Amino acid sequence: MADAAPPGASGAAIQPVPMPLAARDPGRFAQALGDSFRRTGFAVVADHGIDQALIDRAVDATKAFFALPEAVKRAYHVPGSGGARGYTPFGVETAKDATVHDLKEFWHVGRELPAGHAYRRYMPDNLWPAEIVGFRPQVQALYDGLDAMGATLLRAIARYLGLDARFFDDKVRLGNSVLRLLHYPPVPADAPGVRAGAHEDINVITLLLGAEEAGLEVKTRDGQWLPITPPQGALVVNVGDMLQRLTNHALPSTSHRVVNPAPERRGFARYSTPFFLHFEPEYRIETLPGCVSAEAPDRYPEPITADEFLQQRLREIKLI
Repeated sequence: MADAAPPGASGAAIQPVPMPLAARDPGRFAQALGDSFRRTGFAVVADHGIDQALIDRAVDATKAFFALPEAVKRAYHVPGSGGARGYTPFGVETAKDATVHDLKEFWHVGRELPAGHAYRRYMPDNLWPAEIVGFRPQVQALYDGLDAMGATLLRAIARYLGLDARFFDDKVRLGNSVLRLLHYPPVPADAPGVRAGAHEDINVITLLLGAEEAGLEVKTRDGQWLPITPPQGALVVNVGDMLQRLTNHALPSTSHRVVNPAPERRGFARYSTPFFLHFEPEYRIETLPGCVSAEAPDRYPEPITADEFLQQRLREIKLI
């Protein structure tokens, strides 16, 4: 992590950055966003502007899918695919170096590409559950909204790093980005493990719309686990390992987890919709020259493509 103060005692201590500021004062917005990332690896964006009705429709479709019988859901599981598209059952994903699996199931939607596109070898076709009326348009609309929001946030990050504001545009325009629809079922008292074990995200940045149930925690520099409790209608954004590598750890990818609920909330499910924004598969992740100095020598002298990095990490978390 960058040499800065650790995050405060809760998500409230990560001061929300209002999205409208990006239009009024792009430089100030970039500074506030980047400073939050540098301190904690996380930022909270208030008044993000994504239509709440659109979010609600996608979440309703998500809940309807996970309420289907297990056999129906498993018909959309593609073994050997690394969970890239469709359904990944409960008990599969395991945090890096963990000994027990996470207590979750999820559905992945990726970028839609035209027939014959060169990147189709990296990005398989999406699956769409026929049992849920309207699932495809509702979830696709959320994907598109978060994809556009991610590009906007990356322009602010580019400014913060002293780059041209459009630096990331062509590097993520056809990125292998994924919308994950997550379901954490009710947790029995004797459940092994936690809803999501401590991990860092693989990708560039992650955009997370608020979950109804608490549980997200971030690890501070001194090893404490502190809750992220964003205000209603806010977007939580965190740095992923790809951006950490690109910036030579100037922007840190911070460990986080989703802990099990308090006893009185064990009977309630938790749903969330993280959007994992990725580079284009063939983009070479090579340390930015402006992030290297005598005090901060290059940690990654050998570049790696985004897809090579992704495959390496998917093996580590037992998805392939």
